[in-house]
Amino acid sequence: MSFASPAILYLLLPVAALGLIAFFVWSWRKHQVLMTEFIQTRLLSSLTVGISPARQKFKLACILLSVICLILALARPQWGFEWEEVKQKGLDIVVAIDVSKSMLAEDIAPNRLARAKLAALDLMQQAKSDRLGLVAFAGAAFLQCPLTIDDSAFRQSVDALDVNTIPEGGTALAEAIETAQAAFKEGDNYRVLVIFTDGEDHDSGAVEAAKKSGEAGMQIFTIGIGSPDGEILRIKDGKGRSDYIKDDQGNVVKSRLDEGLLRDIAQATPHGRYLRLQGPQAIDVLYRDGLAPLPKSESGEKLVRRYHERYHWPLALAMLFLALEMLVPERKSQRVRALQRVESGNGFSGPDKPARKRKSVLAHARTAVALLLLIPAIASASSSTALREYNAGKYDQALKEYEKLLVNNKKADPRLHFNAGAAAYQNKSFDEAFKQFNESLNSPDLQLVGKAYYNRGNTLYQLGATNPDIEERKKKWEDALKDFDSTTQLNHQDLDAKNNYEFVKQQLEELKKQQQQQNQQQQNKDDNQNQDQQQKQSQNQNQDKDKDQQQKDQQTKNQQQQKDQQDQKNQQAKDDKKDQQQKQDQASANEKQKDQKQKADQQQQQQQAKASKDKQGQTGENEGQGQPYALGQMTPQQAQQLLDSQKNEEMLLPVRPDGKPRQSRGPVKDW
Repeated sequence: MSFASPAILYLLLPVAALGLIAFFVWSWRKHQVLMTEFIQTRLLSSLTVGISPARQKFKLACILLSVICLILALARPQWGFEWEEVKQKGLDIVVAIDVSKSMLAEDIAPNRLARAKLAALDLMQQAKSDRLGLVAFAGAAFLQCPLTIDDSAFRQSVDALDVNTIPEGGTALAEAIETAQAAFKEGDNYRVLVIFTDGEDHDSGAVEAAKKSGEAGMQIFTIGIGSPDGEILRIKDGKGRSDYIKDDQGNVVKSRLDEGLLRDIAQATPHGRYLRLQGPQAIDVLYRDGLAPLPKSESGEKLVRRYHERYHWPLALAMLFLALEMLVPERKSQRVRALQRVESGNGFSGPDKPARKRKSVLAHARTAVALLLLIPAIASASSSTALREYNAGKYDQALKEYEKLLVNNKKADPRLHFNAGAAAYQNKSFDEAFKQFNESLNSPDLQLVGKAYYNRGNTLYQLGATNPDIEERKKKWEDALKDFDSTTQLNHQDLDAKNNYEFVKQQLEELKKQQQQQNQQQQNKDDNQNQDQQQKQSQNQNQDKDKDQQQKDQQTKNQQQQKDQQDQKNQQAKDDKKDQQQKQDQASANEKQKDQKQKADQQQQQQQAKASKDKQGQTGENEGQGQPYALGQMTPQQAQQLLDSQKNEEMLLPVRPDGKPRQSRGPVKDW
């Protein structure tokens, strides 16, 4: 056995049971005290004759058991189940949103991309039973969200889109159509592609891709965003400064809505249609006239257990206990009371009046009906209690009540998150308030979403004001400005959001000025410290210069002394060298005479040898067969061998291939 609403069982059952028991005990004692105070002791026994305390306790027990059974019925006991196939009828819709830089044009407020995202969310509200997917495209296409029935996942995917989602610039409609076609699976529902773009197609083949997709069974609806007159494209840099987007020749780019191309793409499919996004009812017209008439197929999703409800059993028991409480009287029967009067001797004349008895029965009936009406009120008393605590200024108690409701409800109403955020904000719990307001943004009610943005902006301002870090404070206030701006986009008549936007903007500018002043003061302080350090360094340098000068003077004095000593040594060395030179001259003269004598002896011996050789004649023969070669020269045979070896090592140079150079791609349009 299980319970469909176990929270009611766990919370109300102990509270109601213990509360009723405590109330019955207190009322019983209070009743006894009041009777002793207002009724004389001698009359008390005669007035209460015939009243049975056991019957009174039995009646109280019946009321208690009936309340317990009613709580069990509210918890919806279930046992036994059967398998059931869950089916739905709907379309498969892929939404393709252009995120190129041309979507930043502001010819429609606030800009083309923001209006496309809001239109996609409006389409989500219209497509209740349809599956939705998301494709982001610029120079390339990417499946941002597969087909799903989860509205929260689709909303988060749409909110995450910006011009930096696709890093490749340009607009490729053909690739977007092909990516959407790949997102559908075989056997899915009727296939629909809705394209939000300004129609500036930088690649060819969009119409051909649409015709091919139409033959495969996909219907294309194009939504034109922008104006045919166009708008000059501006973009903001990292410092928030605005600049124009320029082409390769340096000309300012002006983006225009190409309705002709979008109409051709839509007409390439059998049921396709082109619609320009203008006015608040554009998406309603698209779904009513374009998507709703398309045939919706029925598909079985999955088998689920369908449990059998058994709440009527405890409800029947509760009704039985209430009937017993009403039918069982407090007094005993007439015969028993007569015997008691005879035994006691008290003279209570006559039985109770019927009118009094009927009045007692009616009173018990009213009590039972009141309890029956009170039980549903108890089950839903937390929300009203929280609101009452909030209006009374007890914000902490109201916040606790809302948190209990959010814990008990798995799929909580976004309004509960919004109320919990308001209570947390009033209780100065700004972190919790930010969390709750952020959860309430998933509401399908755009009016509630606008109020959630407004309150979250106030919360971000308070978080920034209490943060001592200037950079964190600046970041929180910048996020608050974005939330106030989102509020004014959803409701242009919200003067509070505009006033808060201007106030936070002024505070942010003052904070930036204050930060600049602090930076300037810190810089001046650093400059003063640097000047002091430079003065100290200059003083140290002067002292070092004085020391260096003294050292130089001392070195000069030492060098002069060393020079005098060296001059004395040099003079002594010159004298010694002069004496040595004289000795060497004397020795060289002796050697010269000796050499001349030896040369004369050698010439005489050579003349004698030549004379003896002339006498012998020319009798010798040349030895060897060839002319001898000088050392280090190469013979002709060796030279030929060297040339042959070099010829074997020769290689042909590679021939350059005769081909055309690869054509480079033209300039890419990054908008």
